[in-house]
Parts: sequence; C-alpha cells; structure tokens
Amino acid sequence: MHNFTPISALLGGALIGASSAWLLAANGRIAGVSGILHGIFAPPGAAWRVGFVAGLVLAGFAWQAVAGPVPLREGFPVGWAAGAGLLVGFGTRMGGGCTSGHGVCGLGRLSARSLVAVCVFVATGFLAAYVTRHLIGVPS
Repeated sequence: MHNFTPISALLGGALIGASSAWLLAANGRIAGVSGILHGIFAPPGAAWRVGFVAGLVLAGFAWQAVAGPVPLREGFPVGWAAGAGLLVGFGTRMGGGCTSGHGVCGLGRLSARSLVAVCVFVATGFLAAYVTRHLIGVPS
C-alpha cells in the first residue's frame, strides 16, 4: 500500500466533517455536493452554492501546490472513466443524493435512509471493483 497516507486522510476527513457540521449549523443546509451542484442550475440559484463548488475545485489546486502533483492513472481508458461518471450521476439521482450527503451528513444525523444508501454505495463499489479488475481485467 504505497498510497496509504493516514495523516492527510485524517486531516481531510476532519475538515470535511467540520465543514459539513458548520454548514448545517450556520445555514441549515446539508453539504450534499450533488444537491448543491443541482441547485446552481435550478432556479433560484444561490451564490453560496457557487462559492461552495468553487471551493471544492480550488482546494484541489491548493493541495497540489502544497503536496506536489498527483500521478495520473495510466491504463484506464477515457471512455471507461466517462461511463463511470455517467453511472455515478445516474446513481446519485436514483439514490436521492451522493456519498457526501448520505455518508457524511446523513449518517451524522442518524438517518436510516442514508444508512441504506451508504450500504448500497459500498456494495456497488465492491461489485464494480471486482468486475473491472477480475472479470474485465482493467489493471489496478
């Protein structure tokens, strides 16, 4: 496990948890990224949503400036990545939210619906990893 970075993972998780708790406490809003992104394009859009998504994007660039560039994944065709992205979007819509909304915020609020959603997310992730690595043969 050459990519195991427990300190940065712990700090990142703590920041995500604190940020989602702050958004709920300060604004009464759930930090579900798919809902926030959808709200930008559905009238009436709110400026805080644009700032939230911009912060997500800028944080990635800031981390790269501090920690250095992340090596690109090789051997995974762009078509597979695009297909996976479409499936994630479809699943997000079907599940009524994304992993950030259900996993971080919903479980923190002890939502039974979110617990079921997270179990489905994890099981689907296991299945997808098995299919792509062992049945299709995409290298890890």
